[in-house]
Amino acid sequence: MRTKLRIPMLVISKMSREQFTEVLGGIFEHAPWVAASAWELRPFKSRKELHDRMMDVVKRAPKETVTALFRGHPDLATRLQVTEYSASEQHGAGLDQLTQEEYEHFVAYNRDYTEKFGFPFIMAVKGKGRSEILIAMKTRINHSEAEERETALVEIGKITGFRMEDLLEA
Repeated sequence: MRTKLRIPMLVISKMSREQFTEVLGGIFEHAPWVAASAWELRPFKSRKELHDRMMDVVKRAPKETVTALFRGHPDLATRLQVTEYSASEQHGAGLDQLTQEEYEHFVAYNRDYTEKFGFPFIMAVKGKGRSEILIAMKTRINHSEAEERETALVEIGKITGFRMEDLLEA
């Protein structure tokens, strides 16, 4: 989690496209195109308005672009290198402290989920515990592709909302 001072919205709205993308490009996991596209919608009166516009950019993107966004998210409980944001979020949920047995359960559910849907399980884990996340994995594996794509977008909205809350003033 970022501990520095939050950036005022007035500053955000006055940034060049390059600065805006540099500052906000990591909010959506490995998808700086979201920030670059949202820049054109300036000025933003609030963090919520900016977040809503960024989510609109994602929702209007072609299906294959959204799938690529989904695929940019790491598996939960991965032991691979992840972004600073993901590492902090997974640490907060205790996913970096799993027993070997718990880790194997997460690996199996991640694999089954990705095989079924073609992208990793996405969940806003802030404020959640390991068992709550595992229950969600067990439940959501039974969704249809359409249901799960919608759920993944909702979860990305939560994740990016938390990230923006940490980074920007209201």
